[in-house]
Amino acid sequence: MSFEIGDAAPAFKLLDTDGVEHAMPAETAYVATVVIMMCNHCPFVQAWNPRVAKVAEDYIPRGVRFLSINSNDASRFPADSHERMVQFARDQKWPMPYLHDEDQSVARKLDAQVTPHIFVLDADHTLVWTGAPDADPADESEEENAGWLREALESVTAGCKPAVEQRPLRGCSVKWHP
Repeated sequence: MSFEIGDAAPAFKLLDTDGVEHAMPAETAYVATVVIMMCNHCPFVQAWNPRVAKVAEDYIPRGVRFLSINSNDASRFPADSHERMVQFARDQKWPMPYLHDEDQSVARKLDAQVTPHIFVLDADHTLVWTGAPDADPADESEEENAGWLREALESVTAGCKPAVEQRPLRGCSVKWHP
C-alpha cells in the first residue's frame, strides 16, 4: 500500500501506553497532526528523540497533535514490547501519546519504511510532508534541531503547504512480523 503526498490519512484506532484510545481522524479539530513511526531500540530514534520531544512541546500549544506509534515485532525485538513502551514513556516523560500497533496494520497503511518515519497531516488529515526530523541524528546543533520537521510545521500552522514535501529518511527498518 502506498501513502503519498496529497493522500488522506487512513483511519485507525490504537491504544496508548496508558490504555487510552486515539483515533485517526481525530474527533477534535487540530491545525495539524504529526504521526511518528518510532520504537525503543533504534539508535536513530534514540538520537532524535530529545529533538522530536522538544518540537512536540513547542507545537502542541499551537494546536498540533502528536502521535508516536511503535509497530515493531516485539517477539524479535523485546526492547520494543508494550511493557518497554510504557517504561519509555514514563522514564522519558514523553510529551505525546505512544501508541502500540501490534498487528502492524497502521504501519502498513502508512507505508512506514524506517524508524523514525514522520508524517505531517494538515487540518483535513491530508499528508503534506514526510521524512526524517533533520539531516543528521548525530548533530545536536541549533542548525539541525529537527529543522526539517519544524520547517514543515511552520508552513502548515500558517495555513500553507510546506515548500519541500518530502525529506530523506534515515533510520532502522521497521521490524515486520515474519
